[in-house]
Amino acid sequence: MEKILEAGFAELGVTAPGDAPGRFRKYYERLTEVGAVMNLTAIEGEEPVARLHFLDSAALLGCADLSGARVIDVGTGAGFPGLPLAILRPDAQFVLLDSQQKRMDFLAETVGLLGLGNARVLCARAEEAPAELRESFDFAVSRAVARLNQLCELCLPFVKPGGAFISMKAADCAAEAAEAANAIKLLGGEPPVVKNYRLPGTDIVRSAVIIKKSSPTPAKYPRRWARISKQPL
Repeated sequence: MEKILEAGFAELGVTAPGDAPGRFRKYYERLTEVGAVMNLTAIEGEEPVARLHFLDSAALLGCADLSGARVIDVGTGAGFPGLPLAILRPDAQFVLLDSQQKRMDFLAETVGLLGLGNARVLCARAEEAPAELRESFDFAVSRAVARLNQLCELCLPFVKPGGAFISMKAADCAAEAAEAANAIKLLGGEPPVVKNYRLPGTDIVRSAVIIKKSSPTPAKYPRRWARISKQPL
């Protein structure tokens, strides 16, 4: 796995800290151990996890400079992309947000095992997160499976004006980005920029939808999830 990551980081143009390989190894071992009794990820095996989770997360570093930034990962699940990014950018601060307590317990234990002082785990729904987190981040990132217009309402309120929300999507996301245009405008964002990237060692192409935020999000957003899902902006 270490060789796959080393070659992948080089292809992505990512400079990894010297302690990164050991931390990714421990992360993988935790995923395997806990995943045997808890549904963390359907992807198994060293090479698939290295390419489809770790390198996919690392690819975001080619889309934005996270150095020294404050970043929130919304709907982090088993920690993607936030935890790999925290390993690779120790000078940035990360909040890993998800509403599933068991997954957050796993992540809290893993963060402690890896000795990461720049990652905080928070169990909460995005639309019910503490008010002090509102517009306090340089970046929000998400690899969640919700539609982009729904994700924007959950994620853009966390981003300060001048920052950006980056949504990880499949390569064929143009229609979804167009669908989200009204939501982005209402929430204070600028028209999205879609950046495609190929996962190292594969033929898989994915997209990062980059939405810069130019003005504050109106206080009435985000709404409750039931409203967001039934009546997207």
